[in-house]
Amino acid sequence: MAFIANTPGKVGKREIAQAFNIKGGDRIWLKQMLKDLEDQGAVNRRGKRVHKAGQLPPMVMADIIKRDRDGELIAVPTEWDEEEHGSIPTIIIMPARKPKPGMPVAGVGDRVLLRADPLKAGDIHRYSGRVTKILAKKQAQVLGIFRALPEGGGRLIPVDKKSRGDERQINPGDENGAQDGDLIAASIVKHGRIGLPHAKVKERLGSVKSEKAVSLIAIFAHNIPNEFPKAVIDEAEAAKPATLAGREDWRDLPLITIDPADAKDHDDAVHAAPDPDPNNVGGYILTVAIADVAAYIRPGSAMDREAQERGNSVYFPDRVVPMLPERISNNLCSLRPREDRPALAVRMVIGPDGRKIRHSFHRIMMRSAEKLSYQQAQAAIDGRPDDVTKPILDTILKPLWAGYALVKKARDVREPLYLDLPERKIVLKPDGTVDRVFVPERLEAHKLIEEFMILANVAAAEALEKAQSSLIYRVHDEPSLEKMRSLSEVLASIGLKLPTQGALKPELFNRILRSVEGSEHQLFINEVVLRSQSQAEYSAENYGHFGLNLKRYAHFTSPIRRYADLIVHRALISGLKLGKDGLPPDITFGELAEISAKISAAERRAMAAERETIDRLIAHFLADRIGAKFDGQISGVTKAGLFIKLSETGADGFVPAATIGDDYYRFDEKTHSMRGEHTGETYRLGDKVEVKLVEAAPVAGALRFELLTKGRFTGKVGGGRKSGKRPPRGAKKPAKAGASSHRSPTRVKVKRRGRG
Repeated sequence: MAFIANTPGKVGKREIAQAFNIKGGDRIWLKQMLKDLEDQGAVNRRGKRVHKAGQLPPMVMADIIKRDRDGELIAVPTEWDEEEHGSIPTIIIMPARKPKPGMPVAGVGDRVLLRADPLKAGDIHRYSGRVTKILAKKQAQVLGIFRALPEGGGRLIPVDKKSRGDERQINPGDENGAQDGDLIAASIVKHGRIGLPHAKVKERLGSVKSEKAVSLIAIFAHNIPNEFPKAVIDEAEAAKPATLAGREDWRDLPLITIDPADAKDHDDAVHAAPDPDPNNVGGYILTVAIADVAAYIRPGSAMDREAQERGNSVYFPDRVVPMLPERISNNLCSLRPREDRPALAVRMVIGPDGRKIRHSFHRIMMRSAEKLSYQQAQAAIDGRPDDVTKPILDTILKPLWAGYALVKKARDVREPLYLDLPERKIVLKPDGTVDRVFVPERLEAHKLIEEFMILANVAAAEALEKAQSSLIYRVHDEPSLEKMRSLSEVLASIGLKLPTQGALKPELFNRILRSVEGSEHQLFINEVVLRSQSQAEYSAENYGHFGLNLKRYAHFTSPIRRYADLIVHRALISGLKLGKDGLPPDITFGELAEISAKISAAERRAMAAERETIDRLIAHFLADRIGAKFDGQISGVTKAGLFIKLSETGADGFVPAATIGDDYYRFDEKTHSMRGEHTGETYRLGDKVEVKLVEAAPVAGALRFELLTKGRFTGKVGGGRKSGKRPPRGAKKPAKAGASSHRSPTRVKVKRRGRG
């Protein structure tokens, strides 16, 4: 434990074995000891690394939050699970002894990459840190609602829920044309000690009453770059179409694209055909071709720097904030039908059991035979072809489905984690207001494309490992011990037992999910299992993908919208000698690790922005239905109250504990329930309830409900009260600190195009 706690850099089983001279069969004993230490909560594991429980790793991403009395900067880890690791540690940032000329200086509000060391041996709460890189500078502007004052000027009301009460004064003459109720971006102005801080209106973004402004709130609040610099646009416009030079000519191969009906870019195409090899009777050859973005985006170029900063495209109901300029994403790299396009293709030979026998990568020139939507392709297979799909039904579509049938066999044997969570989609009217919220049908066409893409991603990771090339993996760690304990308690509350024997595999969770299929608990158990999982991320170090049950996995199939895929494309080009525009030969593991941390943070930023936009849109949608009643299910239980997920829209709202029934309700953590102190009336996670909407805050994306359904009566009461008696309705209840003013944002699971 002392070695793990005090050794800088990577510490894993290999390093421990070397330090203690553990060899041969004794390594099995060491592996078991580390597992025992993890089960006891003494150490945490991250892939192949271990560190003392609650201790920061040597390199950590952190946010600088303030200066202390001595003027030193104080930072906290960007991601820290207090429930799992305890109180958030603080990091005192030590100034560089000899800062280099031109080196950016970190300040309060910046996000940085730090090398962290405990201030004292064994101290896991206080660290010293040195900045190795500034990842994001403090936002120089604030987003809010302008409220005009009669005497001129006004107030800026921040839209960020965390900044409530942090109003800013806008002096007369600084309004920049803003009208009462406008959504504005304002620059921060220095101010004295007395009075409200000042701001100047920098940009008027439109009326907050328009849903078209909702996505702008998320874009500005999360500091998502949404305008390309001139140098990037100029570079994109100057790009010339790739030629056949150095490429294989595959233009006669009838690859097709299958995408959402409203897709504007098409970056992947597929083809399948029976394998003519007599040694693989019943096998298929599957081909996945991906737009060759690396042919246009060179390392270190203006477009490359901007793409890395953005990390990924961000999808909102009313707009897309792309990673690459439209000239690249919607034109030169979009696999349009009957137009020549450069691509990086993988040809995979599949056996009759669905397992991949071998694969090969090729740099090609292709010509898509057709562009189909998921619904269009599925309708043709289901016996309803149209004028586009009828000519290619037998020659292209049916072989694709036959190849998918084989791949599905291997997938079912592998048994990745299967979560049945509805994906709700918002449809907007032409004026930007919400038309409807619905759950799109999950088609076999969706699954076909997803499985082909997963197979191609695995092939990319395998090819790069064989070539001993650096790459960025897509990794997903197994659930932590604490999250497994929490899941076990939830399952116990509905009479299910979590198996404790054997290795932790997705199959274990699938058995749980199958056991509740079709029951009243199906939805919330799927949600709880999802919450128990670790978050997938990008990493230069491979520790596998738990959810997909794969040992190695790398994103390869969407370089138009994910920077990680562009890195993998470049690695394939250089590692397999497919051209001169691959990864720079001098790129280091440390640089790839830094890029991984950066684009993982950008992905989380995009997810949060998309989710908050959905929250706000649904709050807008329901704002004129105050007093309406809805069916829902309790999706979360806390000391402050109950989270309710509505059946109609999938929106989440909140019922403060102080407003529940006529009793005083106490939170029972083990059973995830609220129980009345006098009556034993109980509300439990997963219970179906009816609620009334009492408040909708569109700008904050918050809904507050009143509970109409009575809870379960268990007959168990505490505090010596008599069972079964309840105070008269309207009787005064004991006050609950903070409960009456508590609000929570609505939440809807948002999932972008699911391709592994």
